[in-house]
Amino acid sequence: MMRIFLFLATNLAIMIVVGIMFNVLGLGRALDAQGINLNLNALLMMSALIGATGSVISLAMSKWSAKNAMGVQVIDRPQNQTEQWLINVVAKHAENAGIGMPEVGVFNTPEPNAFATGMNKNSALVAVSTGLLDRMSADEVEAVLGHEISHVANGDMVTMALMQGVVNTFVYFFATIIGHVVDRAVFKTERGYGPAYYVTQMIAQVVLGVLASMLVMWFSRYREFRADAGGANLAGREKMIAALRALQRGHEAQDLPGQLAAFGINGGGWNKLFMSHPPLEERIAALQNNH
Repeated sequence: MMRIFLFLATNLAIMIVVGIMFNVLGLGRALDAQGINLNLNALLMMSALIGATGSVISLAMSKWSAKNAMGVQVIDRPQNQTEQWLINVVAKHAENAGIGMPEVGVFNTPEPNAFATGMNKNSALVAVSTGLLDRMSADEVEAVLGHEISHVANGDMVTMALMQGVVNTFVYFFATIIGHVVDRAVFKTERGYGPAYYVTQMIAQVVLGVLASMLVMWFSRYREFRADAGGANLAGREKMIAALRALQRGHEAQDLPGQLAAFGINGGGWNKLFMSHPPLEERIAALQNNH
């Protein structure tokens, strides 16, 4: 709840600062002089409401969405030694990380993968794929679980969702201004909104959204390095390196939608700007250099 409070406080502070900047720079007056009647303060408040509401709702539904989207079978009562082992390892990592015991689940996919999600670090969900259990050794799976528990302990799911909310706020805000200006100044619409507003606003949202996603993905890559370091602390550095190398041997994980994107994704060049995970070789090098 503290992170959500800080998110709302940050949004409010940003709104105040941006409002002051607009007044100091005279942007509102400049728009009015061009016949573009737009209440920037009201627009900023509405944009913040849209951005905050969407991210909070997404966060609140994250565990339910993950279970349904991935077909996660939560282990309520272990049915075999593997399930009992998973529960024991997660419990050990959670205790060492200082968080509450997460729900533990398994989802059926041949690719080695894992993810953690949840609104509260003391009430999270950690799930692994059947492919991960089949293709990795016990030490490697232990490291993967440490990586995911570190995401939970670091509050990464909450931070990512709230960061996306702030980004969405300003994408909508500036896209609406661009659409309004084009509609009034270029196409000379005097009352209401013409087709140019809706078309331009939609295009601007797409373009600004793509640019904003680069910032969000940069932070996502940064948090992966932190989670790797956390996994190394919980399970052991060599086990964490071994888990990443296991993925390098041809079993890289596939992308999962949204915040369910999980353990290992490779790439480079321009593609890297839009990737949620750093290349595996960079992650291994970071662990090797962190003595």
